[in-house]
Amino acid sequence: MSDTRKRNPSPIVAEAPTSRRPSPCGEGDRKALPLSALDLVPLVEGGTSVAALRAAAELACAVDRFGYTRLWYAEHHNMPGIATTIPEILIAHVGSMTTRIRLGAGGVMLPNHSPLQVAESYKLLEAIYPGRIDLGIGRAPGTDALTALALRRSRKALTADDFLEQLGELIAWGSGSFPPDNPFRAVRAMPDDRPLPPLYLLGSSTDGAGLAAEMGVAFAFAGHFSPDSPEVAMHAYRSGFFPNGMLDKPYAILALSVFCADTEEAAQRMASSMLLSFAQLRTGHPRRLPSPEEAMSHVFTPEEEKIVAFFKKLRIVGTPEQVRARIQDIATRSEADEVMIATHAYDPAARIRSYQLVAQAFDLPGFTPLRS
Repeated sequence: MSDTRKRNPSPIVAEAPTSRRPSPCGEGDRKALPLSALDLVPLVEGGTSVAALRAAAELACAVDRFGYTRLWYAEHHNMPGIATTIPEILIAHVGSMTTRIRLGAGGVMLPNHSPLQVAESYKLLEAIYPGRIDLGIGRAPGTDALTALALRRSRKALTADDFLEQLGELIAWGSGSFPPDNPFRAVRAMPDDRPLPPLYLLGSSTDGAGLAAEMGVAFAFAGHFSPDSPEVAMHAYRSGFFPNGMLDKPYAILALSVFCADTEEAAQRMASSMLLSFAQLRTGHPRRLPSPEEAMSHVFTPEEEKIVAFFKKLRIVGTPEQVRARIQDIATRSEADEVMIATHAYDPAARIRSYQLVAQAFDLPGFTPLRS
């Protein structure tokens, strides 16, 4: 989609009336940096999916108490170490266990789905948990080409360059208004008395940033794995933002890979699992998330060493003071309105502890310790 920044987003978007929302945080909220969580629900070596989902629920309850703004789940398929195949099910699952935190997809990979199905799923979630649901939208399949074909059941759909059309339809289903000559005008996305949740466009490059700016929607940058500079993409989004879409001003979330512990040694140990997992994935040998013991004893090949060296530049590892300083620095340089933390760790207790320490380091409003 090299030409997406030059094209009108969609005739559906242009003609469908949208009620503009204020940006997710008010004018005075930039003083305190909001933090959120991204959970891929790790499937670990020697563990089970039952245990992984139990740990995900415990993490949701924890970040709800710690004062995090939102918790998102990312759609992935055919990845041995990730359980977030259907974010809507996880959102519905943890929604009843939490009281305050916003829940959403970070995101739904729109090319894998019908826009109507996405609209109805998230309007239904909005009816179950009013005012607590977000809808992050991605352009990638969240998997390999063969799995994408299995999901879409059509080679034509696999190669179609119709993301803008799909996104336009999704927004029109949410607003309840298609152009007069559109055949979908007679179809309503149900429940029709609830709005489509706030929309966030996900991206890992300046292309995604440019599209989010052009459409006037919120933007979330995948700084936890993207090789592109978050500063460049985030600045491109902010400088190119047109307030003629769903928001009256830009709002940018920066996702970061963070591992925090009471000591730097413990943090490095926790982070080692993801290093090996990332190397395995990028060399075509994805597995479940390895233990720190396996990761720290692994002898990396020259190819793996290059991958590990790259990923080490992206992640933030250390004590609360070290982590806070690095997060604050990159958030300031990229002008992020909010930082979303991904901690893909082997030990559920260490993962919760990491989120707790970061919340305390940033003195998040509403922080409540876990019950012993």
